Amino acid sequence: MSHVLIVLGDPAGAPLDPVLVRELETALGGRIRWLAEAEAVEIESQLPAATIAARAATLLEGEPVDRAVLPTAGREKRLLLADMDSTMITVECLDELADYVGCKAEVAAITRAAMNGEIEYRESLRRRVALLEGLPERVIGEVIAERVRATPGARTLLATMRARGAKSVLVSSGFRQFTRHVATLLGFDEERGNTLLAEAGTLTGKVAEPILDASAKLATLEEILARESLPADAALAVGDGANDLPMLLRAGLGVAYRAHPRVRERAPVSIVHGDLTALLYLQGIAKRDHVAA
Repeated sequence: MSHVLIVLGDPAGAPLDPVLVRELETALGGRIRWLAEAEAVEIESQLPAATIAARAATLLEGEPVDRAVLPTAGREKRLLLADMDSTMITVECLDELADYVGCKAEVAAITRAAMNGEIEYRESLRRRVALLEGLPERVIGEVIAERVRATPGARTLLATMRARGAKSVLVSSGFRQFTRHVATLLGFDEERGNTLLAEAGTLTGKVAEPILDASAKLATLEEILARESLPADAALAVGDGANDLPMLLRAGLGVAYRAHPRVRERAPVSIVHGDLTALLYLQGIAKRDHVAA
């Protein structure tokens, strides 16, 4: 079985060094295919995956690049399952809501611990939501209008995969008050999330049960695979937190995107430098074939 090494530079200003790319080509005995000039390249090789990874690690040590070694066959995926907060959008919506009641730092600290797998997710969510009790429900609209922004590359990722016939599902342990907006903004086919409870226009400080957590994200992946008659290898999952790991490990391609340290350590692929178009390059889709949103 042949494998491909994908190397990605930072599109904002750290171009790939052609000399280094040629050194990789020689070390792997492969052939170069540029996916985007100075930004993304792949090298197919007949060497074992472990050998490719070891040689790439040696040559790329200290370089501001992302890399992955993947089987050449079956790279393009037919299902995208994506986390929302700090993945498809640049903020954590719950942290932004907490800013309106003066406890953003406290809530953000709990969020970081939960996303790094240091504390149990469901209880952490209940603790954070409780601090929002009494907040006017209209603040959700203000956060959406003023603070929710798409992550660079998100629109292109969704538009390109949709144009190539893939399904896309936004599955978040955040809230449907936000997932509905983000799904429409970016072009997802479906969205799943938790629900903040409110009475008379005011948040109650509670979240509807059962809470959508890591196991529910995995169950969503399994449900959609079965419904679409797809194997797990046909799925691409992306997220940044510990509650994303089960679906990342189950999908044919699981990507930790600018993720918390413990997630990066365990995820099959980690993207630190590139934007979300990196997920297209991982599938072998060159920049010339990207679809503008």
